[in-house]
Amino acid sequence: MMRLDAAQLLEVAGELAELLTGTVNGGASVGFLAPLSRADALAWWEERAVDVAAGRLVVWAALDGGRVLGTVSLAFPGKANSRHRAELVKLMVHPDARGRGLGRGLLTTAEEAAAAAGVTLLHLDTETGSPAEHLYRSAGWTPVGAIPDYAADPGGVLRPTTIYYKHVPAAALTR
Repeated sequence: MMRLDAAQLLEVAGELAELLTGTVNGGASVGFLAPLSRADALAWWEERAVDVAAGRLVVWAALDGGRVLGTVSLAFPGKANSRHRAELVKLMVHPDARGRGLGRGLLTTAEEAAAAAGVTLLHLDTETGSPAEHLYRSAGWTPVGAIPDYAADPGGVLRPTTIYYKHVPAAALTR
C-alpha cells in the first residue's frame, strides 16, 4: 500500500478514475450514479488533491506494476472537538483483484495509520446488505444501525445505509 501525496495522487488520477468508474458502473454504491464517465471520475479524483495537500484527506493506493488495484481514504473533520476521529471513505478493489485479501489489507492500513495519527475512533457508512458489510463485520467494526433510503445506489434506487464504527488503539495526538 502506498500513501499518496497530492502530486502522486494527480499522477495516478487516471488509474484511480478507472477504478472508480469500474466500481460504480459495476453496481457498487460509493456515492455516484451510473453510468459514471471517466471524465467525471477523473475530475473528482483531481479535486481530492487539494484536501490531500491540506491534510484533510489521506489516500492509499494498492499498486501492481503501476496499475491501481485498490484504494482507501481517511477523511479528517475540521472541528477541534473531532480530532480523535476520522471517516473511512472510498474503499474500493478492482474486480480483477477481489478475493485476494486486498480489501482487508487496505482496511488494516487505514486503521493502523489512524492509530499512528492519534485517531481513536473511525466511522463509515455502507449500503446495507452489500458485500462490504461482511468485510467490516469480520474486521471488528460495530454496526450502529441502518438509515432507510439514505442514498441512491448507482441505478438511482434509494437504499438503506448502515453506519459502522471501530475504536482503534489510543496513541498520542500528532496532528
